[in-house]
Amino acid sequence: MALNFCNNNSLSSITSLPSGISGGGLNLISTQTASSSSTLDFTTGIDSTYKEYVFKFYNMHPNTNNVYFQVNFRDGDTNYDATKTTSFFRAIHNEADTDTILQYRTDSDLAQSTSAQRLNDGGIGNGDDESISGTLHLFEVSSTTFVKNFICRTAGYDQGDYILDCYIAGYLNTTNPIDGVQFSFSSGNIDSGVIKLYGIS
Repeated sequence: MALNFCNNNSLSSITSLPSGISGGGLNLISTQTASSSSTLDFTTGIDSTYKEYVFKFYNMHPNTNNVYFQVNFRDGDTNYDATKTTSFFRAIHNEADTDTILQYRTDSDLAQSTSAQRLNDGGIGNGDDESISGTLHLFEVSSTTFVKNFICRTAGYDQGDYILDCYIAGYLNTTNPIDGVQFSFSSGNIDSGVIKLYGIS
């Protein structure tokens, strides 16, 4: 087996990769900024170009108190209602250092549901300093053979002064291509926040 080597003495002096090494780059496709928005919808740039798409969301802030940040997917029609089965667990810790929990949350997972998937468990507040941030990975959106897997991790400030560290995974139980992704809060508008869509090359 042939080995590829960089012809440099240190990482700082590497100017190019060997021809056999490629990929792994984040390619920015689009950015959306919320301003009292009911939803942020991504309907372009999600196609067969990449095998993995990544959404990074920054300081999503609700205008309604005690709400869930959530996502849903479109599989070829006009509705965001792709059937999904998911799992959800979380770690939490409060500012007073009096409460810590690591638990599976059956009330935040879905089983063959068309409902939006919660991305936090415990309400995000609408105080000026409260928000949720995280990353969602979506795989093989254009496959007509396989279901579409996704994983997500979020960190949010619960209205009860807790950090919510949430882990969500699931699959969209459809062999139709996914051509749209929608983010929203469970009630009210997205007061502010930024979501970036990347393709992984």
